[in-house]
This record gives sequence, C-alpha cells and structure tokens, in this order.
Amino acid sequence: MNHSKYIRKFIITLLLPVMIFSLQKTVAQKPFHTFSIDSVHFLLDGKPFQIIAGEIHYARIPERYWKQRIEIVKAMGCNTISTYVFWNYHEHSPGKFDFKTGNHNLSYFIDLVQKEGLWLMVRPGPYVCAEWDFGGLPPYLLSIPDIKVRCSNPQYMKAVKRYIDTLSGILRPHLIIHGGPIILLQIENEYGSYGNDRNYLKTLEKQWKENGMDIPFYTADGATPYMLKAGSLPGCAVGLDPGGYPKAITMARRLHPGVPVFSSETYPGWLTHWGEKWAQADTSDLFNEIRFLLKNNLSFSFYVLQGGTNFGFAAGANASGKGGYQAAITSYDYGAPINEQGRTTPNYYRLRKLISQYRKNKLPPVPSPIPVMSIPKINMRPFTSVWQHLPVPVWSAQPKPMEAYHQYHGFILYQTRLIGRKNGKLVITKLHDYATIFVNGKYIGTIDRSNGENSIIIPKTKSKTPLLQIFTDAMGHINYGQHIIDRKGITNRVTLNGITLMNWEVYNLPLDSLYINRLTKTKASKKPGLFFKGIFRLDSVADTYFDLSGYEKGMIWINGHNLGRYWNIGPQHSLYCPAMWLKKGRNVILVFDLHQLKATPIRGIKKLK
Repeated sequence: MNHSKYIRKFIITLLLPVMIFSLQKTVAQKPFHTFSIDSVHFLLDGKPFQIIAGEIHYARIPERYWKQRIEIVKAMGCNTISTYVFWNYHEHSPGKFDFKTGNHNLSYFIDLVQKEGLWLMVRPGPYVCAEWDFGGLPPYLLSIPDIKVRCSNPQYMKAVKRYIDTLSGILRPHLIIHGGPIILLQIENEYGSYGNDRNYLKTLEKQWKENGMDIPFYTADGATPYMLKAGSLPGCAVGLDPGGYPKAITMARRLHPGVPVFSSETYPGWLTHWGEKWAQADTSDLFNEIRFLLKNNLSFSFYVLQGGTNFGFAAGANASGKGGYQAAITSYDYGAPINEQGRTTPNYYRLRKLISQYRKNKLPPVPSPIPVMSIPKINMRPFTSVWQHLPVPVWSAQPKPMEAYHQYHGFILYQTRLIGRKNGKLVITKLHDYATIFVNGKYIGTIDRSNGENSIIIPKTKSKTPLLQIFTDAMGHINYGQHIIDRKGITNRVTLNGITLMNWEVYNLPLDSLYINRLTKTKASKKPGLFFKGIFRLDSVADTYFDLSGYEKGMIWINGHNLGRYWNIGPQHSLYCPAMWLKKGRNVILVFDLHQLKATPIRGIKKLK
C-alpha cells in the first residue's frame, strides 16, 4: 500500500479550508473602487470627485525616471495622471507590438501610478496629436497608396482594430473595476477639429466596449460649437481643450446636457518649432483659470505638467508657417511647470501653493531634483561618410515617397544621370522636407520645405551625363490638421527646365541602430554628409545636455542612443541626455551632420540651451 499517497491527501484535506480562507481574506482586502458619471459630476465610490490631473508621457521620459516624475506631479497637488499612448511607439510594423521593453512597458508605468496612490486617465487615440510624429499613427499606414485616416476607411480600421484589441489586453487588468488606477479612457482626440464621421467614433467606442473596457469614456475638443458637435459622443463626458472659463463650460453643458464637462487640457506652457523663438506661454490668465476651476469643483488636467523629450525621430510637425510646414524641436520642455530634465520651476510652486488652498490633506514634500553635471570639452574627429556606407539601391522610373520603399524615418538618397537637359532650374515638386543637392559629387545647395522652397539652379558642367544626387532629410510627419497625410522624401516628381527626370536609383538610409552599429572608420571626405566621433571618460554619471552649437544640422548618438535632432537655426542648441545612457569609464559620441566638414569639440552643460 502507498502510505505516502494517503498522507498527502490527508494533509491537503486539512489545509484546504485554511488556504481558501486566506485567499478570501486577501481578495477582500484588495481596495476595489467604483468610478462613474452623473449629469454633472465624476463619481468615485458614488461621491463627487474632482479630477486634478497632470499630463506626462511615459514615452518621452526615461523609464528609470518614471517614479520621480509621478512623485513630483503628486507633490504639486494632483490626484490623477493623464497620459497619451502613442500607437506608433508600440507598433513599428504591422502586427509587431512592443509593450514590454524599457520605455514601452506600459503596465509598469501604470503600476507606478497606482503605487503612488494616484488615478490614471488614458488617452490611447488611435490619433493623439501631441506634437508627436504623425500624431501617434504608425507611418507604415502611409505605404498604402490610397489610405485615409481618422475615418471609416476599411484599411485604416483594420489596423485600428488590431491596435485596440492588443492595447485592451494591456489596459484591462488595470481598470478601476479590477482594482487598478484607470478611471477614464478618451475616444480619439480633438476629432471635431478634423472631421465629422460619427460612425467612426461610434465604432471606436464599440470596439473598446467589446474588449471589456467597462469604464467611463470621454471626448476632448476645442471649446467651439462645431467642434463639440462633430467630436462628441452621447453618454461620454465632454473634455474642453481648454475649458478653464465660465463661457466654455456653459456652452458645452448647453450642447451636451446630462454628462460632466471639464477642462481636459489646461495649458501652462506651449510648444516650439525649429526656427522660432522659445515659446513663452502667457500665464497671466492661467492662475485665474485654475482658481475658477478649483472654486467651482470642476475637473481639469494640465497639458503638460512635464513634457519630456522627442528622442530619435519622435518629433512631429505642424502644417503652418511660411512654407506650410514647421517641424517641432527635439525638446518637449513646453515651458511646463516641470522642465525637460524633471526639475521644478517657479510656476510649479505657484500652482502647488494655489492647489494646496483647496486640498484638505497636506501635500507631500517635493522630491529632490535629479543630479545634473557638466562634461568638459570632448574632442571630435571625422569618422566616416554616409557616402561610403550606402546600401544597395532600388531602381524607380520616377522617385517615390520614402514610405513606398517601406522606410518611415531618417534620410533617403535619390540619384540619376542628367541626359538632354544638363543645367538650369531644378524643381522638386513636394519635397518633404529638406535636401542637400549635389552634381558630380559637388555640393550645390539646399532646398528647405519650411521656407517654402522647391527649386535650385543646376550649373553647367563638362560632364556628358552629370550625376544628380538629392539627399533628403525626412523630418517629422505632420501631426495635426487636414494635411496629416504627409509622406516623406520626393513625393511627386523632379524636373529640370520643365523636363521630367527619369531612371532613379534610391538608397534607403533610416540611420537606425542597425545602420549605426555597422559603421566603420574610412578615409576623410570633403563631401558634406559626415559622421564625427568622440571618445570621453567619466568617473561618475548624471544627466547632462550636449551642446551642439558648433555644428549645423543633424543627429547625435551617445553610446548608441539617439538623442534626437539638432539644427543651428535654433532655438534649441543642446540636447538632453539622461544619466543611464552614460557609462562610468569609456563613452562614445557620434554626430551625423548634413553640412559640417570640420570637427569641433562638444561639451556637456547643465541646462537646456
């Protein structure tokens, strides 16, 4: 007889009631709450609840600093975090999602919010704007020739469904009904300023509900009647961007009775484009707006409380300015109460003092600032040339947009031989966005979309068939408005004195990590398009800003991490580098510049310049 079998059975029989009781006790102790809406209020556990939210974007903040940023938002008096989910940050190619690695780990971010005792408003789009590339939509959509976005286009909606189905699986365990911090979910974003496809909005709402997102929804639009009529949905709370004044609240309540109205974006700062002066938001009315909202127990969210950084190719663009195109700078400092590096500003303390007057509980202390350091002069050397690291070309009868070659960011080279017409006025129809032009390897000049430029004079040469090269810098995809379908590279055609140029070789140069890691040192070149390299050593690490004021236009990598774009037209001349991207000991800095031929030193400074 197997006595051990019966002994185990006896022990299990004795212990099972104890185990069940322990499990029931644990479940009973988990702090489940309810969140709902009535005709006026947000309701937490059935009681009116005023949302005081601070918006931060986890994708723009190094993951190691998420906790500090959340703590500093809490210390200002906020009870809620608001965040965008950038679809294209998580799905770079169709069906390949990343919600786990580093800054992509959305679940970890949500857990940190909950551990700090804060609630969470999620803004998942699919379109979000946010001065982010393509407004958060994945650029792979632009490889579909007839794609239409933000509407009921079948190809678009197929991708949207895949996104919502996948994201819902990440968010669902964190809903308030399951013991998590998520209390509100936004449907689309400021749709009333773009279109009027109500079926599209209803489909999004239906898809979220079918995926178990059983929490209140809201829409957010500008505080004008036509935007609110086109962008809202029955039963959804109404967000106003902004809504910190009586007239806006009254108007929205008249148009949409029966649901709460709140200021979903209250602006303490503003964005900046390349070539502008630093945006200085007029805060003269801000504190009056906050007083009005606090006094009347109206919910609101600061957009943004801390902006962060558009690392790599993340910065978007607007269809504005002289050339109908303005790219956003790399820094998303935004003039916000918490600056790009996570430090408090005078406005932070003014707002903290004001909010504390309306909060019953004493606010927690402000966290200590994250250390920042300067780095002495780093000597740079020419390393190699983009011309010596060209991939195998693709042939095209006429140039196609970058996305047609399944490239979505970076640079792209178009080249052809001039036959027949060999000099004169070269016109690039719809160049997106900036190009350096070469004939037989000689630099001729630039064409800049943001200046409204589309042509350049090609000089005479003695060559029978001169080689024309158009090296194109694809800056941010437009993120707002009617021109959001913004393909990159040469998006139409090229003519020389009215003759269309044919037979092109096209070189894809995404300058991604795979490309950068394969670079090898080569002989010095005098043709613009150089990489410069510097080696420096550190005894300790802290945050810093690398000063690129000695260079013209390009990108910078630190130990393989892409810090983003620089451009000597300003106003930004230094790029933020978090401490965790630096190393004790040997560090490598790599700079790619479109124009620079001479290496100049680079140093680390303590603040944005």
